[in-house]
Amino acid sequence: MTTVQPAHVTNPGEDIKREEEIDMTDDLRLKHDNHATAILPEELQGMSQAELDAEEKKMVRKMDMIILPIIMTLYILNYIDRQNLAASKLQGIMEDLKMSTQDFATAISILYVGYLPFQLPSNYIISRVSRPGLYICCAVMLWGTISACTAAASSYSALLGIRVLLGASEAVFFPGALYYLSAWYTKKELGKRYAALFIGQQLGNGFGGLVAAGILKLAGKHGLAAWQWLFIVEGSITVGLGGIFACFMPEYPHNAKILSPTQRALAVWRLEQEAGAAEGREDMSTTRAFLSALTDPKVYCLIFCMMMSQAMGTVGNFFPTILNSFGFNSIITLCITCPPYIFACFVFYAMSYYSDKHGKLYIPLMICLSIGVVIYIISIATLNVGARYFAIMWTPVSNVVPQLFIYNTLSLHVARPYPKRAAGLALINAIGGTSNIWGSYVWYRPPHFYAGFGMVLAVNILFMCVITGYKIYVTRENKKLDAGGARAESAMRFGISDEQIALGWRYVGY
Repeated sequence: MTTVQPAHVTNPGEDIKREEEIDMTDDLRLKHDNHATAILPEELQGMSQAELDAEEKKMVRKMDMIILPIIMTLYILNYIDRQNLAASKLQGIMEDLKMSTQDFATAISILYVGYLPFQLPSNYIISRVSRPGLYICCAVMLWGTISACTAAASSYSALLGIRVLLGASEAVFFPGALYYLSAWYTKKELGKRYAALFIGQQLGNGFGGLVAAGILKLAGKHGLAAWQWLFIVEGSITVGLGGIFACFMPEYPHNAKILSPTQRALAVWRLEQEAGAAEGREDMSTTRAFLSALTDPKVYCLIFCMMMSQAMGTVGNFFPTILNSFGFNSIITLCITCPPYIFACFVFYAMSYYSDKHGKLYIPLMICLSIGVVIYIISIATLNVGARYFAIMWTPVSNVVPQLFIYNTLSLHVARPYPKRAAGLALINAIGGTSNIWGSYVWYRPPHFYAGFGMVLAVNILFMCVITGYKIYVTRENKKLDAGGARAESAMRFGISDEQIALGWRYVGY
């Protein structure tokens, strides 16, 4: 009997091996859950999952070593330059420019007249330019130059004009930095990088007082007052570092010289993967995005909370004035402005760690606000130096830390579409910042500052009430989503998609 052999016999072991290779390739393409739109680049197709993970870890570490120190340093400079006027009050600027207490409050608040309206157009520009890093560094050099020019102000009206220009030039940085970081990091990585940005803000506030105390020694040199030296020295440092960082700050991942070709492909692919399953395919014009945000009650609630938090933050504009009322001389006053901000960095890191680990936003928010109630009552009730400085030590914790949790809340709760989320963040930052304008007029009549501390206590309590109402609202919406059917559909009217529901999306953190 003759047996006919087939032309080709398939080895079962080879079939299994081939299927495993196909599965591995599919896994690499779908590294992030449900992301099936971005094809694995050629540079990565020969790598195993373990090799990809190792390369990604190495790449992110490299990004953190170069990008974060630059961004944090620039933010420190941003706040040092912004807070110079508060320190200069102790160095004779009010007498030299014949300013009253009300005039000084106007000079503080008018910076935001330039700062707030220029944020939105600046973010539009930075999203269209090919070199966002260079754009940010050019803005840094511009605001450093304008800050240094404050030393030439010979009248109160000249000071006001310079402050408006300073605000307009500084408007580039914060929203621009948020956009820049989002072009490099995935959403799961951004929280800690935003936290680093806020720590830079506190370091800028803290070290600004120490730098000002040192510059006070230059009073009278070359016929210039101490406050003039303050603006010249710090403005010049800003210009110099802005120029240096322009040579080192990378642009976008696809053309970054700090990354190898393989890392560039990986950096682009992982961002495409993240966008692919969610908002990457959603197209919405800027106008529609803002209209969509303005029809969502959550956005209004979070804008209001940001306004309350920014109003509490106005105490920072008058830290030197408040501490000077304790009876210390100018040098000691400027030095003791530093510890509260450094302390806030440690508390803020601990709060962020807790929030990330446990997925909670409402609890750390309420802890900060509860601390605020206690310290503001202390500040109103007593003139004891020890008790008041204890309260001052906790002030940045109660009025600055909540702001990051508000940003995170909107990013998580207005998840789709992406343009709506971006519009919501822009509205929170711009409208919320208006509290800095009117909040600067209540810090008078030392040493009690009843109007100032009374205002921050009132808005602190109002913040607690509103954010608790928000918690009740999103909890109710989550129950509707859990129920399914018509109830779930009513909870989806503000942008939640069927895809999100299928993935188990909910309002988290509350």
